[in-house]
Amino acid sequence: MSMENLYARRYNERSLLAKIKRYAQKAGQQVIYAVLLLYYVMKDPGVVLKTKLTIAAALGYFIVPTDAIFDLAPILGFTDDLGVLIYALVKVSSSLTPAIRSKARHKLRDWFPGPDERELLALEEKIMASGSRE
Repeated sequence: MSMENLYARRYNERSLLAKIKRYAQKAGQQVIYAVLLLYYVMKDPGVVLKTKLTIAAALGYFIVPTDAIFDLAPILGFTDDLGVLIYALVKVSSSLTPAIRSKARHKLRDWFPGPDERELLALEEKIMASGSRE
């Protein structure tokens, strides 16, 4: 079984939302925004199965408690998660519609009442810049 399939099998909505609720502040708004972008792309009925599998693998990696860098480690704990999430976002960037961005930003306010727009824009620019090189 490939690593992608292994992580995709670990994905489920309940586990994802529980992890966000528990670790949002430690993970930071860029990680949670990336998770929410992927989550809303996955919920879009117009998105093809292959794209959804890529997303499930990335979100499964985020959910799994044992990963490359232990999530509770100060500062670095979610670095690997963000890398995996950005990789997936680059792969599915053509599905990142303005409506999906809007939903993700709105939901982000549940955990970050005053999100730093510069951080969110920096993440979006990173995704788009990487996507244009593919």
